[in-house]
Amino acid sequence: MNIKELVRKNILSLKPYVAARHSHTSGILLDANENSLGSTYEDSHNLKLNRYPDPYQKELRVALSELISIPTENLFFGVGSDEIIDLLIRIFCEPEKDSIIICEPTYGMYRVCADINNIQVINVPLNNEFNIEKDELLAAVNENSKLMFLCSPNNPTANMLSREKILSVASSVNCVIVVDEAYIDFADESGFHQEAAELDNLVVIRTFSKAWGLAGVRCGYSVASKFITELLFRVKAPYNMNTLTSNAVVNAIKNKSQRDYFVKLIKKEKDRVADILKSNQKILSIAKSDSNFISFKVNQPKEVFTYLEKNGIVIRDRSNQLNFSGYLRVTIGTKEENDLFLLKLSEILK
Repeated sequence: MNIKELVRKNILSLKPYVAARHSHTSGILLDANENSLGSTYEDSHNLKLNRYPDPYQKELRVALSELISIPTENLFFGVGSDEIIDLLIRIFCEPEKDSIIICEPTYGMYRVCADINNIQVINVPLNNEFNIEKDELLAAVNENSKLMFLCSPNNPTANMLSREKILSVASSVNCVIVVDEAYIDFADESGFHQEAAELDNLVVIRTFSKAWGLAGVRCGYSVASKFITELLFRVKAPYNMNTLTSNAVVNAIKNKSQRDYFVKLIKKEKDRVADILKSNQKILSIAKSDSNFISFKVNQPKEVFTYLEKNGIVIRDRSNQLNFSGYLRVTIGTKEENDLFLLKLSEILK
């Protein structure tokens, strides 16, 4: 396939804005109308917050490259994975003409970003086992289908999608397959980051919000071909990653052992919570989880949700999503938080 044929023509010819820091990051910097005297923020790390950040994200990309063994030319950072979702739609989809394909129930931002950009959404629902159907996906692709978003592990169903089917679809269609791996750290599989660096039409997006415990800094990244990565750099805002975020993420990567410890504890707690949920006969079903949350089905989800909320326990009601009627989603918290959730849940489901 020729991946260039999928890109909007105006993006291919776009001349991106060239910011001052694209050309110089050191020396006597009198080119960007910054405050050369310093910053009002008391910075103990000498981050030079009075200067604009590196638009090429060099330090971030080197640190991540060493962590996941992917060349820097295949890496891009965004303000959460949500920014990358939006940028991909803007790169490949012509408003009022093109479409994306999603598999509901799934992460809601794919549809929201498409709606904002006036892009049609084609839904190919997951099957009864919350997995994709290859033949139905292939049948849904037409000449205007530019992107297919597959969330694995999927939110809100929590399970991994079929690796074999994803690779088969990617090799069979003339569109870009975007695999959202926000929860991959909690799964037993390694994901598609190696394949994404090698295949022209496969993109992996990940986040530092979950296992890394950095939801507050808003940072996600993608692994893709050099061509797609260059397009992302072309259309992003010049300084989309701020210096504070970059510093936090680089330091987090150096502290990978803490992430591994978090993942181990969360998976252990998830198994314990799941076992207790299974013992409650009022719970109709518990979805297999490869993530840091559990989705479970009850007869009166809104009543259960409201009771927990009134008792200070906030979970997510996902019962209104397609083919997910009756399901509530609970994130695995601390042991104390989980125990209180289980106690109050047992009160309403007695």
